[in-house]
Amino acid sequence: METNNCALPDDLYYSVEHNVWVRKRDDGTVEVGMTDIAQTMAGSIIHCRPKKVGKSLEKGKSLATVESGKWVGPVKSPFDGTVAEVNAAVEGEPTLLNKSPYKAGWIMRIKPSAAERDFVDLVQGEAAVEGYKKYMAEKGVQGCIHCEGYME
Repeated sequence: METNNCALPDDLYYSVEHNVWVRKRDDGTVEVGMTDIAQTMAGSIIHCRPKKVGKSLEKGKSLATVESGKWVGPVKSPFDGTVAEVNAAVEGEPTLLNKSPYKAGWIMRIKPSAAERDFVDLVQGEAAVEGYKKYMAEKGVQGCIHCEGYME
């Protein structure tokens, strides 16, 4: 799915409030990354500093700090949990967050503290599209900027 030229893959869950996506994994962990909308709003990303493996995360608090030419700020966790793995590729090449927000650009894998309860606040499909339409209107985002291969 997409809205205003911004991709929102159907297989992912979204926290519109925190502007992140979540992908469930078979091992009980989840991958988390910035949405296409978040990477567009940030601009060209030059640095990503995720929390360390083993660190406890709290819903709404920073799981990583991202820096671009026009913004420095937190990527917020969509739920409580523990950092299980950090994407070293993103640390070494932060532009992956722009180039491939939904594939190579995942930021970390988290072991959620209570997966059933925590996914209640996440949306998929049409609910995600409608949530992001409203979010983009509030933030003045006209559409997303894609580079070649951004879904790879």
